[in-house]
Amino acid sequence: MHGVPTWEHRDAADYRDAARKDILAHYDTASFEDLRIKSLEKREREGGGTLFKAVDEHGTEWWGRKVALATGIKDVMPEIAGYDECWAHSIASVGVLAMDDCSPAPMALHLARFANRLAEKVVIYTNGNEAVTTSIKEALSAVRPDSKSAKHISLDARKISKFVRGSKKGELEIFFTEGGSKVEGFLVHKPKSALNGPWKEQLGLETTELGDYKVNFPFNETSVPGVFAAGDCSGMMKAVGFATSSGGIIGAGIASSICSED
Repeated sequence: MHGVPTWEHRDAADYRDAARKDILAHYDTASFEDLRIKSLEKREREGGGTLFKAVDEHGTEWWGRKVALATGIKDVMPEIAGYDECWAHSIASVGVLAMDDCSPAPMALHLARFANRLAEKVVIYTNGNEAVTTSIKEALSAVRPDSKSAKHISLDARKISKFVRGSKKGELEIFFTEGGSKVEGFLVHKPKSALNGPWKEQLGLETTELGDYKVNFPFNETSVPGVFAAGDCSGMMKAVGFATSSGGIIGAGIASSICSED
């Protein structure tokens, strides 16, 4: 974990375990069930308000007035040989792979400039995508000639065939379909992400252009009344600090919503 005071570089599983123990030690109104939910549907509630039925893997029904989705996301790796093996070892999230969420020129340059703080030279790889190559070329041509971006950032449009982890920590070798290879100290890339679970389809939830649940300010209620979302599945910033704070926000929103119905 990173960015959480007192838990820096510690296992996230340990953090979750400590949080559960802390909650159970201080509140008798909360409990945890380690079960896989198979289906979730909205039902009619007598007297108004919202009501939901969840069915777990054993067929047991769980009923509640509100739903909190904190199911996170999963990374969708690009179909390039060796990417999975290099992910989290050589591919950080000193080349920039301008694919997926990193393909727009502003984002590719943004990442390249940050990488340039760690390396003297940065190469943006567009993996043979002509449209992306053109847009990044235009963006680079517009920067000041004396800027770090103009001096230290270059472009490589060759199609990539595979990645191979290098012998040094973080290092990887990029192989190209036309032949040849290039060794980089590390590669920056953010793959596409996808929501976990079938809740979007089962509940008819709206999503953003990036694929996250669309939520409303200030309590992160989704497009379906009574359903709230927190964490990586509900916002652009995929970081522990944002996830935990949004969890507190939906907790307040759910309590407020129930009180307003009673």
